Amino acid sequence: MPLSSSGSQISRPVILQVIPSLEAGGAERTTIEIAQALTQAGFLALVASQGGRLEGELAASGGELVRMPVNAKSPARIMANALALRDLIRKRAVKLVHARSRAPAWSALFAARMARVPFVTTYHGIYNASHAFKRFYNSVMAKGDIVIANSQWTADHIRKEHKTDAARIAVIPRGVDLSRFDPHGVAPERVAALHASWGVPPGSTVVLLPGRLTRWKGQELLIEALTRLKQKGALSRVCAVLAGDAQGRAAYVRELQALATLRRLQDAISIPGHVSDMPAAYLAADIVVSASTDPEAFGRVAAEAGAMGRPVIATDHGGARETVVANTSGLLVPPGNADALATALGAMLALSPDERAAMGAKGRAHIAAHYSLESMCAATLAVYRKLLG
Repeated sequence: MPLSSSGSQISRPVILQVIPSLEAGGAERTTIEIAQALTQAGFLALVASQGGRLEGELAASGGELVRMPVNAKSPARIMANALALRDLIRKRAVKLVHARSRAPAWSALFAARMARVPFVTTYHGIYNASHAFKRFYNSVMAKGDIVIANSQWTADHIRKEHKTDAARIAVIPRGVDLSRFDPHGVAPERVAALHASWGVPPGSTVVLLPGRLTRWKGQELLIEALTRLKQKGALSRVCAVLAGDAQGRAAYVRELQALATLRRLQDAISIPGHVSDMPAAYLAADIVVSASTDPEAFGRVAAEAGAMGRPVIATDHGGARETVVANTSGLLVPPGNADALATALGAMLALSPDERAAMGAKGRAHIAAHYSLESMCAATLAVYRKLLG
């Protein structure tokens, strides 16, 4: 801890982030990146969470995990967590609370109000609101003293859905670590290792769809699009990789495998599970697909793939409209439309490697100009400082 000129310790301002778990995901990754930025700026970064596989990275960033079951959604547990967070705020002299998911946000909101400290939320996703109670449950993400929207599209949604005053919304896009996601920083051995683990035949064009294995991420849609290309005789030497954590959805994985077999694509599709080396994964691909059927508030796949110089095919909604420059760094297709996705894939496969590389280079330039990690961290800390006065 820093010392004053007289030798006494200077206490660091304490910021508390609250997130359900520290498994793989954009919100989790952002939590760790902000913890590191806080540490470097002289703050003490606490994270209340049940923990997960990214705990080591949080510790390496300088952040401190406070283990707490904030992932629980029952009203009784939410209130118990609120009291525990209130006590934590008082004990550790927390100056500001930042919530990143709905159930813990309710606990954090109550705790922050009881402790009389500023409360910030980040609207990481576009939450379904099929009935009035769900809309009320979602509304906590718009109750921050400042609400951070991770794209302009998200900000527009917040204003429309929650009637939030625009003055309380700060648009801070998700940042990409351009030193980590750097095409020149990945050794060929890392790419070769992934090709081997994925079972990519030599000379194949690799189409990568990264993302947790859940229906709305569009893995089935990609298989159907590949089927259409195969029916037209336009699917020669293509290996499609559906990379992502199933998070317990074994039945869905079996569905994907059965569908690939039914369409006679089992030799052209790999489902390797969680991939930890994502920079190498993007570089191991020739084309990256983000086929989400529901809007992505930001959509880090398109941004990270762009940073790695890879052309992207993304669904034409949500944050992808901002991270992908249509017909320049990639292609946008209507949501849930296998025919349109097949057409886009066919067009991308018809390009020469040099033409795809030129498209990817434009993507990296776009991401570097507008979506750097440094910009995200600086803007977030500026929000904290504004509320702290």
